[in-house]
Amino acid sequence: MSDFEAILKAYEASGGDPSFLRSPQVASLVVSGNKVLGANEISGISMDAEQLPDGVRVHVKVASGVHIELPVHLCFGMIPAEGVQRILSTFEMGEGASAEFLAHCTFPNAVRVQHIMESTIRVGPGARMRYTEAHYHGPEGGVEVLPKAKIVVEERGEYTSEFNLSKGRAGRVDFDYEVDVAAYGVAELLARVIGRGDDEITIRETVRLNGEGARGLAKSRIALRDQAHGRVFSTTEGNAPFSRGHVDCVEIIRDRAVAEAVPVVRVRDDRAQVTHEAAIGTVNRKELETLMSRGLDEEMAVDIIVRGMLGG
Repeated sequence: MSDFEAILKAYEASGGDPSFLRSPQVASLVVSGNKVLGANEISGISMDAEQLPDGVRVHVKVASGVHIELPVHLCFGMIPAEGVQRILSTFEMGEGASAEFLAHCTFPNAVRVQHIMESTIRVGPGARMRYTEAHYHGPEGGVEVLPKAKIVVEERGEYTSEFNLSKGRAGRVDFDYEVDVAAYGVAELLARVIGRGDDEITIRETVRLNGEGARGLAKSRIALRDQAHGRVFSTTEGNAPFSRGHVDCVEIIRDRAVAEAVPVVRVRDDRAQVTHEAAIGTVNRKELETLMSRGLDEEMAVDIIVRGMLGG
């Protein structure tokens, strides 16, 4: 099997549709280790990739006023059991532009793999960007995922990100996003992760609402079992008049898992409003008994409850 076929197979296991990576009508980029295996540009979007010794430097730009109709598909992964992949990415959304990015990160054979993602993102005035990232890690738990991003949302821009890791073992995840939002801009961050075995999951999110009428949401859903450990540190700042922010963290634990949540709200203008809620607990017993009364065993019932929580 070629490297390209192997990464496509792993891409499909992570929930992606490989046909999009072959379509000339869909903008796409396929990276395995430090090799660019495929790239397709369409009108209005440029994607430059530079090979590094341990990864790839990527620069993506959507031109001002351009609306990319179909999602842009990105595939980052490694087939070998050991190695380092460093992705240094820059995304620029021109004024009034819009695009959705679907990124699948696949490490199906990982025993000792480190995936480092360092991103700089600028969403121009009135532009909209949605970035959805799904991970597939295989059964061994030998992956370190270290994504960091610095995001600027300019006036009336909108940025939404989703980070999903529910297939295979999480391994070690250390997620660190910082967002600065200008007047009437919007930023929404959502993280969904399942931890098993001795997985360690750390979510750090900072949303600074710096412009009048800016809005922000930091939302996390973490499910832990066995000896897994989860930590969520969410900070939202209301720094301007009529800015509105909310922190929403829910963690479900089972067995000997440990969960921590530290929501921080900081307000520097008396016309701003920032709220938070955090909940940590086990699976709801009444919901569990209801599902088991319908013929499901406990493991299947718990799985349904957890995935329902992750979907919320």
